[in-house]
Amino acid sequence: MEDPIPLLIPRYMPTSMLEDKPRVWLASTVESIEMNISVSGTGNCNLLQKPRTPLMSSHYQDSPRTATSSGILEKCLDSLVGRLAMASELTPCASTSSPDSSGLRISFNTRSTQSSKNGLFRATWWFEDLSALSPNLIEILVKSLVSRGYNHVIVSGFLFYYQKSKFYTASSDEKREVLEIVIDMLYTLDPSSISCKSLFGVLRPVLRSNISKSCRNKLESMIGSQLDQATIDNLLIPSYGRSYLYDVNLVLRFLKAFLREGGSELSPIRMKKVASLIDLYITEVAPDRCLKSSKFSALVMVLPDSARDSWDELYHAMDIYLEVHTGLSEVEKMKICGGLNYKKLSSEACMHLSQNTKFPSTSAVQALISQQWKLKNLLEGMHNAKHYTDFTAKEDRAREQVVVYNEKLRAQLQGMQWRVMELEKVCKKMQTQMAKIMKAKVESFSTVGLSLRQMGAWQLAVNELDQKEFEVEF
Repeated sequence: MEDPIPLLIPRYMPTSMLEDKPRVWLASTVESIEMNISVSGTGNCNLLQKPRTPLMSSHYQDSPRTATSSGILEKCLDSLVGRLAMASELTPCASTSSPDSSGLRISFNTRSTQSSKNGLFRATWWFEDLSALSPNLIEILVKSLVSRGYNHVIVSGFLFYYQKSKFYTASSDEKREVLEIVIDMLYTLDPSSISCKSLFGVLRPVLRSNISKSCRNKLESMIGSQLDQATIDNLLIPSYGRSYLYDVNLVLRFLKAFLREGGSELSPIRMKKVASLIDLYITEVAPDRCLKSSKFSALVMVLPDSARDSWDELYHAMDIYLEVHTGLSEVEKMKICGGLNYKKLSSEACMHLSQNTKFPSTSAVQALISQQWKLKNLLEGMHNAKHYTDFTAKEDRAREQVVVYNEKLRAQLQGMQWRVMELEKVCKKMQTQMAKIMKAKVESFSTVGLSLRQMGAWQLAVNELDQKEFEVEF
């Protein structure tokens, strides 16, 4: 490939913009294009002589102000940006369509293919060349690139590269200046073109430097807007200069920025991702003995209830926190458990909570009430199951229970029907036997009655005979 360096050096490049290495490039370039006095017209614009001028010459120490006042700087940067834009149009690179594309990660991946390396070079070959510019010139350069519609993904990649390359030899003040310029320029780009991982890479040195509050707020806002792309390792940021282990206040600001930037347009998927991430984070910071209950409660309640489908992970984190912080008052425990949604706890979690002595007694009662409510709904669902034909995925478990219950009920009904039939047979036999017994009793009663009448008549006859004998005697 043809050396791209000549494309980068405009005709009116101020020498103070260049360090030792770019001066060598400039000398080579102007010699190849014969940029001498006869071409420039005056000795002041002879580029062939400028790279050879001593670096610390007093004439060039004030050249940025001279170049700015005369408009030379704007012309140089405008020419430079135009050449970059033209080069990118001639050699487009599809691998830079996203901030986390393989093209921009290739420098950290030694297993990348040769074609990917070539694609990276076509998109970022000018990064190292322009990293020699001062922060003020970088600001002007980026603004010009953005105004020309240059690929924001590549621009953001260059800003991250510039920050890292400058930090090797810069002083603390220079690092602060570089960070502020990089953050300000990143804030002007499309948020979707900025890598969340790279933003956390900028955050680490920011926390150890004294940058302006506005720049810090911008960085936190950018990270917060992409919080659903972060990982738990990104959030476990040490708390510099504080008693507790991790910077909980910083994560709370990320969450507020996420809710503020998204507003009512936040998709449920993004919200659930952040909720899952924060639940893991709360579990990690819960064992910290120095973490105040107010901060823990703030982490629990910062997201809306709709962000979570299950509160089991959060209940586990609360259990860890209460186990470590045994000196909490009942009021503090109530505040921590106040945001717990008992209806979104699993049956196992409710059962564990009802027997957990670390939690307030009211929480155990709430868990039992929630469990009863779930059982009641399950029974109602089983009772009304015959009126429904379509079941959602969430009702699969209830449907299986209803089917098992119906099978048992059907078996019980069949058994009852068999017993009724057996009872009917026994009743018929008993009725037949009773009829025979009754008939036998009636016949016996008839015989006994006849005998009694005969005995009565005989007794009467005896009595009459005795009476007559008595009368005869008198």
